[in-house]
Amino acid sequence: MTTLMKRNGNGHAPATTFSGLVDQLFQDNLGRFFDDNFWGFDGNTGRSQVPVNIRETDKAYELQFMAPGVKKEDFKVQVNDGLLTVSFEHKEENNPNEGWLRKEFRRQSFSRSFTLQDTVDGENIGARYDNGVLYLTIPKKEPVQKNAKQIQIQ
Repeated sequence: MTTLMKRNGNGHAPATTFSGLVDQLFQDNLGRFFDDNFWGFDGNTGRSQVPVNIRETDKAYELQFMAPGVKKEDFKVQVNDGLLTVSFEHKEENNPNEGWLRKEFRRQSFSRSFTLQDTVDGENIGARYDNGVLYLTIPKKEPVQKNAKQIQIQ
């Protein structure tokens, strides 16, 4: 979860010397480099954060989720109380007869949620999966035209 607190490195006291500053800089950056969040892993839920592109057009919002190797049937896309959630739950299948000498491919479950504004039509979201990318189209609602009327004073 993102907080609005200013963090001082890894809880260290502020560096008062140049060598202390250099040490703190390397400790903080190396710690961040090896931190799971740096690589898209959410430590709160134990799920990876799949990359998402979001674009706004005149008529819709378009989302692209990069998820190669996932079958379209394995995605779960739902809207509940104005919250759009896209998820994939990986089920590990152990088959000892596969014959692999080394297996480095790894699929991880993920879940991403987005709050839908009142300006979008959550009932008509479109989805398609093509070449490892899940595409969602969230249409915008037609803006309500306000009628202006001049009242004659009698």
